[in-house]
Amino acid sequence: MALDQATKLSLCRQAADVRKFAYAPYSKYPVGAALLTSTGKIFTGVNVENISYPNGVCAERTAVFKAVSEGEKVFTAVAVVTPNGGTPCGACRQVLAEFSQDMVVLIGSPKGELIRETTLEALLPESFDPGKFQLE
Repeated sequence: MALDQATKLSLCRQAADVRKFAYAPYSKYPVGAALLTSTGKIFTGVNVENISYPNGVCAERTAVFKAVSEGEKVFTAVAVVTPNGGTPCGACRQVLAEFSQDMVVLIGSPKGELIRETTLEALLPESFDPGKFQLE
């Protein structure tokens, strides 16, 4: 899906703004995400760490879980803001692929500027997604 520049910047800004709520006392790596649904709604999320590391959750998955819990299951774009321009981790890529394999992925700066744009397909080629199975 093609996004206009204003939408891209809005998503990056929202991801940057919400990042201040991240709970990252162990990694010191706060992440914010803003997820755009096909209906135009935006859900934000932050990473929430736990001293028992596997029990934390990433910002992108927080946004997905919030959206799904409110009935949204088709996503068109996600903006991710990290301290250094990082992309979604493998687990987040897989969760995003469950819902939208052709999603736009925006990498933003902590100031809310767009650093670069890619797609989920480019980040997770040949994904393990529901489209590959005949589920009844």
